[in-house]
Parts: sequence; structure tokens; C-alpha cells
Amino acid sequence: MKISLPIPPSRRAPLAALAGLATPLAGLAALAAGASCSAPHPPLPAEPPPAATPAPTPTPAAPQAPRFDQIPRIELNRIAVELDLPLFWIADRNGSGAVDPDEVSALWRHTPAPAWVASGAFTPAFTSAYAAMTRVKAEGHLRAGLDEAEVRRRDAVLAELSAGRPSLLRSDFRGAPAEDRAIVGHLLKVAELIEQIHAKQLGSAGMADQIPADDPASRALFWRNQGPWCQQPRTRDNPDCSALPSRPPRVTGVYPARLQQDKKFCAALEARPDQKALLSPFTVVVEERGALRAVPYSEAYKPEMEAVSRELKAAAEAIQSPSEAAFKAYLLAASQAFLDNRWEAADEPWAKMNAENSAWYLRVGPDETYWEPCSRKAGFHVSFARINQESLTWQKKLDPVKSDMETAFAGLAGAPYRARKVAFHLPDFIDVLLNAGESRAATGGTAGQSLPNWGPVATEGRGRTVVMVNLLQDDDSRAALREAAASLLCKTTMESVSLERPVAALGTVLHEAAHNLGPAQGYKVQGKTDDELFGGPLASMLEELKAQTGALFFTGWLAQKGVLDPALARMSEVRDVIWALGQVGQGMYTAGGEPRPYGHLAAIQLGSLLDAGAIGFYRGETAANGADKGCFSIQSDKLPAAAEALARAVLGIKARGDKAGALRLRETYVEKAGAWKALRGVIEERMQRMPLGSVVYAIEL
Repeated sequence: MKISLPIPPSRRAPLAALAGLATPLAGLAALAAGASCSAPHPPLPAEPPPAATPAPTPTPAAPQAPRFDQIPRIELNRIAVELDLPLFWIADRNGSGAVDPDEVSALWRHTPAPAWVASGAFTPAFTSAYAAMTRVKAEGHLRAGLDEAEVRRRDAVLAELSAGRPSLLRSDFRGAPAEDRAIVGHLLKVAELIEQIHAKQLGSAGMADQIPADDPASRALFWRNQGPWCQQPRTRDNPDCSALPSRPPRVTGVYPARLQQDKKFCAALEARPDQKALLSPFTVVVEERGALRAVPYSEAYKPEMEAVSRELKAAAEAIQSPSEAAFKAYLLAASQAFLDNRWEAADEPWAKMNAENSAWYLRVGPDETYWEPCSRKAGFHVSFARINQESLTWQKKLDPVKSDMETAFAGLAGAPYRARKVAFHLPDFIDVLLNAGESRAATGGTAGQSLPNWGPVATEGRGRTVVMVNLLQDDDSRAALREAAASLLCKTTMESVSLERPVAALGTVLHEAAHNLGPAQGYKVQGKTDDELFGGPLASMLEELKAQTGALFFTGWLAQKGVLDPALARMSEVRDVIWALGQVGQGMYTAGGEPRPYGHLAAIQLGSLLDAGAIGFYRGETAANGADKGCFSIQSDKLPAAAEALARAVLGIKARGDKAGALRLRETYVEKAGAWKALRGVIEERMQRMPLGSVVYAIEL
């Protein structure tokens, strides 16, 4: 780039003055020539005249810093993803249209990000990255020299990436106490190791080495999806969509590859006499000489597990504050669990942490099972956060009515279930610093979680529930969700939509509370657990359907009892319907044909609300965006009764172990062809116009 520098004023003269100097200069030249031949030299003066003061040499003007204003913010963040640059433009704070050094963050990855800014100015690394992004904006991604199949693959990768929009969670510890910085430093190393373990579980470990060197978009896909496989609704079924030219099939690492050639291998494992051992959550199934056996995680992933243990112990040793004794106890217990696979022992000190005895929230280890085809093996993850004290307000509101909520659920469930004494903790609110492993979603994220899933802490009601209140709460995410909602909701319903954090949090609080009520962890029918009665995937879906329907039911129930403001309750109900529309919009099945638990439960919930008249679809009415024909309207007066009827059905199925009833629900609202299935297609088309939030993390130490 050329930059024109102006002539400094002290060196500049008018053109007329320069022209007038020509004649005197010519005369002096002629006089000098003649004098040298015909006239004697004049005598020297007695004293030489004083020398004239030389004119000061002007200081060149400092070159102006280049303006990085060729790419709008949203587009820059998109292109940065496509070029696999761990860079995020946070906001155009000064409204200049240009990215400035104080407006960017370096993103967390398993490898260190370049320094984009130094001493308040952009570094050459940023300048080079910006030039690369500018070329992509102007010319697109280069395809010269690639065969047709490779062009199709790379274009599909870009389509997969475009379905996600980066959403930043930024944490600044540069001014924090040394103890806090040490804790964070060790836990970042833990997160990197957990990513390695979970990659082995997913079956993607080592695959990234096969990505072509000139293909940054595929590297970005592999990082975001934790493997080469596409996940977004419009690309996950595309055979060309893969981060690797070899397009490998999805084969999980916790079962032998040979078994997975049969799509019904989960049912085959469940039918074996040794199924309890093989499908135990903290093991890997291996095949040796034709025989299957379960290997404990601590043995299967020994090098990484030992490294995690050391870092957790080091984090504990960094704690000197007496106020963090509970956190230190959990770190030490978790460190030991990574060596001996006794996760229930670590649950005890973990359950004793709360918003009143620690500023930190950490869950590290194997927990959820939704990620794998059989929904049995616990996936390794890190959820690391700071406690948000707003949760204490909700706990004070709901603690006095927990027993009444259990009684209400028991009444809906019916025999043989009986109300029990409940002792669970109501949700803590947390501000997430970092999710890794199984809890790091490619797009979207977990709004709340109740853990553990097994063991005495779970069955005795001593588990912990958290609401991740800061996920996808940035302005970009809210604007995108409002746009999607306006394409589906009628104008009058859209007027009651609130996307503010307290409204979104309420539904999550009640969802997580409902997990601990009614037929929950440890409940058995004739000695069988829900996994044994329904099978893993169906059992998982039913539990989430119970919780989400419970949230909808308890919203009205608590408003009726005067615990909730009725206006807040109505806004929360609308927000829950928008959530369900979003889940239906992502489809019913994964690329591998496995059911999406949240997609299924949302289809069942919305379909039953339509049948009950609590929501309606008006084909002749224009949606709130003024463009789409046909929209949903919520009938608030009918919603409480409809939610109660669905809760009665779902709780009864779980209470009786009624697998046939569960399959009927699924058949009616998920599989059956007809008007509702066709209407789901409308929801999918409109929802999939909106890129989903893809959470990215920046942690500054």
C-alpha cells in the first residue's frame, strides 16, 4: 500500500515566489563569471560577518497507522473462522468502522494463539492475517489445481462453518490475584488434556494430521466439531462434507469398530448377559481374541489421566485462601479419581461446594452420555466457571416449595410412584469461563446441568444443578434469535417475547429442578432402571422430556401459588416455546441416524400443545417479520392445562416403565406422516436460515 506524505509547511513556498527567483540567480551567475577575469578581489573585512543560523531540519511527519476498515465486523469474524485464525473482533466500540487494537481478542485453542496486539498496536501477525482475510473477501477461497471432488468437499466444509456464528466468552485475569491466575493456568492445561481424552472417545484422535496443509477451513471444522464429521442440519447428510479428503465414517472410540458395522449393535450389547459390565459408564469396550471386555477409563487413557491428575493437584496446591477450602478438597478428590476411576468418591466433596463457600465452579471428569450411539458411556469434559450470586435469589424463592413441587409431580405420575423426601440443591448460576471436551458444543450449548448421573450423591438427592447464564447472551446471539423467532411467530405473540437473561434463566432453573423431582435418578420399576426398561437413547429422551415439560408445568403452577410474577411466567412460557421451535428446527436425527433427544422431545411437546389448542398455526397470517406467510400464535390461557396434561402422560410413562407408551408418543409426534410432520419442515426451513451461536473462548492471564 502507498501512503502519500504531505510536504512539511516549513519547506513549502508559493509557486510565484519560486518563479521570481530565476532572474536574480541568472544575473549573479553572469557577474560571477565576468568578475573572475577582469576585476581584483575586494579586501577582506576586518572581522568576518557572523554566520547565518542554519534553518532547522524539519522532522518528517509520522506515518499514519493503516486503517483496517475493509471488512465489516460480522464478516471479519466469519472469515477468521474459515482461515482458522484464533481471532475475534469483539465490538466496534468507537463506531469507526475499523477494527482497533483494543477491540480484538485472541481465542483459546489447544495451541497458543499468535500475539495480535503488542504495546497497544497491532503486530505484524495481525497485519498479515488481515491481508489474508481481505483477499478472501475480495476473491474467495482459492480452488486452483483442485479436482472436482476436492472442490465439492471444501465448499461443503465452508457451508458447514457458515451455519455457526462465533459467540465470544471473554475472561480477563490480568489484574487478578496470583492465586487465581495460578488456578486458571493449571485448569487450562487440564482442559487441553481433556480434549485429547475425549478425542479418543470420539474416535477422532490423530485424524487432524490428514488435513491438507492449504486447507484452513477444514482445520477450523475439525477443531469446532472435535472431529472431521459435519453436524449442521443442511450439511450433516452431505457425503462430501468432511474435514478429511478420505471422508471417514463416524466410528466412536469406546466400542470396537467391528461391532459398529451393525447399526443395531447397541441393542445387541443390551441383550448380552454381561451387559451391565460392558455398558457401565466409566469403561471402554475392547475386543481381545474375539471376546469383549470392559476396560476402566483410568487404564484405557492412562497417560492423559495421570497428567490431568498432576495438574489438578497443582491447582489445589496453589490455593492458600481459607475461603476456598471446599474447592481445594474437590480438586484433590478429582485428582485421585483420574488415577483410580472412583468418580463417586469425587462427587462427595463436589456436592458440598455451593454459591456460599466458593467463588469457583468446576466439574471435571466423565458425565453425560448423549454424545455416543448407545447413550451409555460417560464423556469426559471440563466445565469451569465463576459463581454468579444472582442464583441465591432464586434459591430463596424456590427452596420453601421444593417438597410441594415433588408432591405435585407425584400426583401427576400416579402409581406405583410415591412422593419422596427431596434434598437436592436448587440451581447455582454460573458464568462460564471455559467448556472443553464433551461440554464444548460445536454450536449452541448446554444452558443447565444436573449432576452426577450415578451413585449415592445422585440417588440421595445431594447433587448439584447449575444454570450457565452467560452462554449465547451476547448482542449478536440475541439479535439472531429474535430474527428467527419473528419468522415463525405471529405479531401479537412476538410482542410478548423477551430474550433478556432473567426470562431465559427461569426456564432453565425449572428444567434442572424437574430433573430431581418425580421418577428421577435411581428410580426403578420391578428392579429395573430406566436405561434397562427403555434402552439408553429412549430413556435419555424421556428424562429430558420430563424435565422440559416440568419446566413448562411449574411456570404456571408457581405463578398460581404467588411464587412467580404472572407476567414473568407468561414471558417464560413463550421463551420455552421458542426454545422448542429451535430444537425442532435442527431436525430429528444426526448424520449417523441416531435420534436427537432434544429434537424428539421438542417435537412431542409442540405437537401435543398444538393438539390441545395451546398453540396454533395460522397459514393465512403473516409472521412478525412481515415477510413469511403462516405463523404460530400462543394461547396463554390454554397453556397451563396443556402442559399439565403432557406432564401427566410423560411422568406416568416413567413411573410405570411403560415402554409401549413412550414409543406411541414418539410415533405420533416424531415419526408419523401428516400435518405436524409437514409443519416441522416449515420450522426447519425458517430456523436454519439463522446461523447458530458457536461459543469461542478468550482467557487473558
